[in-house]
Amino acid sequence: MSIKETFSYPIDERWNTAELTDVINFFAIVEKTYQEGVKREKFVESYRKFQVVVPNKSEEKRLFREFLSNSGMEPFLAVKQLKDLNIKKIKVIENEKYR
Repeated sequence: MSIKETFSYPIDERWNTAELTDVINFFAIVEKTYQEGVKREKFVESYRKFQVVVPNKSEEKRLFREFLSNSGMEPFLAVKQLKDLNIKKIKVIENEKYR
């Protein structure tokens, strides 16, 4: 799947303004991991805030799939890099496959 130039972020109308901001910021940082990479600490901070808004793994997966469908970018590929503590910068290469 190729990255799309214009797309929308997945949102839930039940989220308040702060929650909406945290989710949008997370997906914006996912975008940045595809463009130039993001320092690990910044990505972790954003992902933790996202998880406060979306604590349910099945809901997280649904939002990740929706974001992938809308944008062509797979958030899981960025999140997966957190398992490797040696990675200091989260960077996703387009067309990277699950390992």
